[in-house]
Amino acid sequence: MVGTGYVGLVVGACLAETGNDVICADVDAAKIGSLKQNKLPIYEPGLEPMVLKNQRDGRLAFTTDVAQAVERSEVIFIAVGTPPDEDGSADLQHVLAVARTIGDHMNERKLVVTKSTVPVGTAEKVRAEIAKRTTTPFHVCSNPEFLKEGAAVEDFMKPDRVVVGVDSDEAARVIEELYAPFVRTGNPLIVMDIPSAEMTKYAANAMLATRISFMNQIARLCEAVGANVGQVRRGIGTDRRIGQAFLFPGPGYGGSCFPKDVKALMRTGTENKVPLGILDAVEQANEAQKHVLFEKLQRHVGDLNQRTIAVWGLAFKAETDDVRESPALVLIEALLCAGAKVQVHDPAAMKSAARQLGSRVKYAAHAYDALGGADALSIVTEWLEYRTPDFAKMKSLLNRPLIVDGRNLYDPVKLGRLGFTYDSIGRRLGCASS
Repeated sequence: MVGTGYVGLVVGACLAETGNDVICADVDAAKIGSLKQNKLPIYEPGLEPMVLKNQRDGRLAFTTDVAQAVERSEVIFIAVGTPPDEDGSADLQHVLAVARTIGDHMNERKLVVTKSTVPVGTAEKVRAEIAKRTTTPFHVCSNPEFLKEGAAVEDFMKPDRVVVGVDSDEAARVIEELYAPFVRTGNPLIVMDIPSAEMTKYAANAMLATRISFMNQIARLCEAVGANVGQVRRGIGTDRRIGQAFLFPGPGYGGSCFPKDVKALMRTGTENKVPLGILDAVEQANEAQKHVLFEKLQRHVGDLNQRTIAVWGLAFKAETDDVRESPALVLIEALLCAGAKVQVHDPAAMKSAARQLGSRVKYAAHAYDALGGADALSIVTEWLEYRTPDFAKMKSLLNRPLIVDGRNLYDPVKLGRLGFTYDSIGRRLGCASS
């Protein structure tokens, strides 16, 4: 497993859990040193005990010697980052660098698997780089990941489906054997050609991003016309053609996948002269949605200069410490720009957020600590501990009982009765009765 980021570490640990001998290789010596001591660079439920157990039992090893890891392995997964380039396309420099290392150390027939999210044609580029450096036969396949941050271990151990693009029956056989423990309950292992597998990953993420942006725009319209987006969501979600998933409105999508993959797919369309106007709209809608919470705060508070705003939630979603493209950071930057003082809390992401925010905000050890003296609370991430708080305590700590909720965690009528001004996404404003 070349790459010990989010995908490589989860996949490596899960493959070791089913009895495989897995070597996770990375050029980051500090990260490998920490992993050898069972100190993980990411927060992911269930991952730490799995790493500890399999490292202790000798099935999972970590190394900075990528060349030796390649030589010792029969199957090599490329799981390095593909960050967006300036034009939105996926930057393949790390993927192709790994391919060159594999070619230089191809000591026997091997299967090379692209696990990173990569555009159509990448597997063939990987094949070409390897072939320049070896005459030893090898196979290449594409095996895109569909892991949700916060549920990645569960997703890998019990997948909805496994998608694999292969160049031979032999490659298909190896992958089928490797994934057999994970599809025993009947969920499909779908074998296809390599370009189709590469496209499947982008198409899946683009569809999910589209659903999110669609519901966010419907939520804004609901507010304008007096409808309740929660009831609308239930009304359309019971249609089997639509379903319930990814129809919850919020402050916009973030993370390491959707923003990057939508841009990359749009770039692929441009390069192939196939306009993807729907994705242009998705991206524009999402960028606008990330400013909704700030606009609501500004409407209620007025001039934000020297006002204190509490923010609950920094991660782009619950059960992760990932703040990449997080709506919370967009909100906080806007608040700081407006001269506000910001007090923040997150159960897992304060350390990762601090790399961007530094000392410009106040970090609260407990959720209630962020409320003291605040003129409003904004909720950005749907952590479980925020769902049933002590409202009386919250009201006593806040200077003004104002909650702007980007995740629709509470009942507007109840909050109004408790004396709060409560503004959520796509629902009627809850206000204290006079």
